Amino acid sequence: MSESSDGRKCSRCRRTLKRGAFASNRSMSDGLQAYCKECAADYYRQRQGAKGRAVRVKVLVPRGHKRCPQCGEVKPHSEWEQNGTTPDGYASYRRPCRATRNQKSYFKRKYGITMAQRDEMISSQMGICVICLSAPAAHVDHCHETGRVRGVLCFNCNSAIGKLGDDPDTLRRATAYLEGNAWKPTLVAPGVYRLPS
Repeated sequence: MSESSDGRKCSRCRRTLKRGAFASNRSMSDGLQAYCKECAADYYRQRQGAKGRAVRVKVLVPRGHKRCPQCGEVKPHSEWEQNGTTPDGYASYRRPCRATRNQKSYFKRKYGITMAQRDEMISSQMGICVICLSAPAAHVDHCHETGRVRGVLCFNCNSAIGKLGDDPDTLRRATAYLEGNAWKPTLVAPGVYRLPS
């Protein structure tokens, strides 16, 4: 391998380049890799392509900006949340992209459904709450014991079912109360009440 004091020959492309064009490798005698950075990157892309993996294309980003890996857009730092644990001090994803990712993972983790499945349920209900038939359906209702998703309700109906403890008997008593048929329990013994049938 022909070398000079300020340059070295790449084993792959056979060009003589400056030492700065090579990455460091302490196991080599001169402390540099055998391939130049350009050839090493090309070789890496070929290996990943042979494995069926895609290699992200490097995009030049101006100072004060960052590229979002989800949407691929380059935006100024003002559109990013600060994060002291990352090297550049900003979150990995832009605010809107991060919100979408969090919402998707929340539905999968909490209810076991995707956002597309939720949207399909809303469209099957014609976009309205199946209880009040007036407000738009926006909140996923599920059984707190089994975790089974029952439907998509408006906020008021979903919270009302939750406040009644998901108990059908309590809901029936509430319905009877609203219809003017109040169920008045009869005291049988201290602390023991009998409900009318």
